[in-house]
Order: sequence, then structure tokens, then C-alpha cells
Amino acid sequence: MILGIDTSLGTAVAVADTDGAVHAEASSPDPLGHAEIIGTLLQNVMTDSARGPIGATGVPQAVALTAVAAGMGPGPFTGLRVGIAAARAFALGRGIPVVPVASHDAAALAILLADPFADVPRFAVVTDARRREFAYTVYEGVDDDGLPVRADRPALSTRDDIDAVLAAAGAERRDVTAIPGAMVALVAARALAADRVEHLDEPLYLRAPDVTPPAARKKVGS
Repeated sequence: MILGIDTSLGTAVAVADTDGAVHAEASSPDPLGHAEIIGTLLQNVMTDSARGPIGATGVPQAVALTAVAAGMGPGPFTGLRVGIAAARAFALGRGIPVVPVASHDAAALAILLADPFADVPRFAVVTDARRREFAYTVYEGVDDDGLPVRADRPALSTRDDIDAVLAAAGAERRDVTAIPGAMVALVAARALAADRVEHLDEPLYLRAPDVTPPAARKKVGS
């Protein structure tokens, strides 16, 4: 099973098996209180997932996690760091790998799986990046491995320009306010099965952090 964690918008945590069955999920829509809530959400999903898939009534059993999927954004600097740090710490404690997942991929997969038989046209996942900007990623269905097909990398657009940008890309706008933790886990499961784990060494901030190191002071007399 895979633990999915995402803090690119609110805070979302879930445990899902490699076939996509969700064993537990919990979330908070607060875009600022990630550090305050993530420990409680992790504790809750680990307790709940011991009972088996959601809706099952089996005897609680130990949860054998094989990986932790970390949502890598796009999203604000501080929020993303909380989720990624939690994923790395949890994985280190369990001795299992961290699988990086683009958060918009998880949102796109949720849209595509909402009706698996629908012919979903080219669309863009759009999330609020604050400062009167939106982050967006354009998608075109799923590939043979069941992963969303990205037409391009995530990008930023001003609120005034976003509709024109998406019209030029020929993409329907799909506004997303929450990233499902279960979909983060499912993207990771499919990437692992296909040996296609993405090498996202750095989170997808799309802009510099608000706080930057101060400039070095000049020496007196220099």
C-alpha cells in the first residue's frame, strides 16, 4: 500500500493499495495550517487504514506500506515544504522510498476517472497560486500505463490572462480547489508499476519563495 500526502492547496492524506482501492483518507481545506494538522491526519489515516478498504468491516491488521507518495506542486513554498518534509520523514522512519508526484497529475487523474468511459477533451487543471495568479497544466487523456498525459509543464498565468491562455492552448478550464490524497497515491502506484517514477528533485514552486536570505554585508573599508 502507498501513503499519499499533498499540501499544495489544503492538506490531504490517504492510504491506497496498488489497485487503487482507498483504505483511508482525510483532509483539511485550510491553505495555511498544514503544519498544525498534518500529524493528526497521518495518525487518523494510519489507524483507519488498518480496517481494510473504506466500507470494509474486517479485523484491524497492520498496515504494510511500500512507499510514500509526495505531492510536489505546483504550490506555495511553505505549504509544499511541510508535506514533502512529512513524507520524507515518514518514509525514512519506515525504510521505504518516497515517490514524487506532480500534484496536478493527481487532480487530472481524478477528473479522468470520474467517468472512465467519457471522452474527456483536452483540459487544464487550474489552481489558485495566490497573488492574483493561477497555476495550470494542460492534459490530453491517459496513456497506456494509466497516467495522465501532460501536454506541457505546469506554468503560471495572471488571473486576467488565464482564460485567453487556455483558449490558445485549446484546453477546457477545470478549476481545482483540493488535491485528493488517494489520487496522489494512485499516480505513484501506476508510475512504480510502469517503472516511470518522475525525477522531481525540486518542488514545483513556479515562483521564488517570499522570504529570501539577506545579502551579505560589506566589510568596513571595502
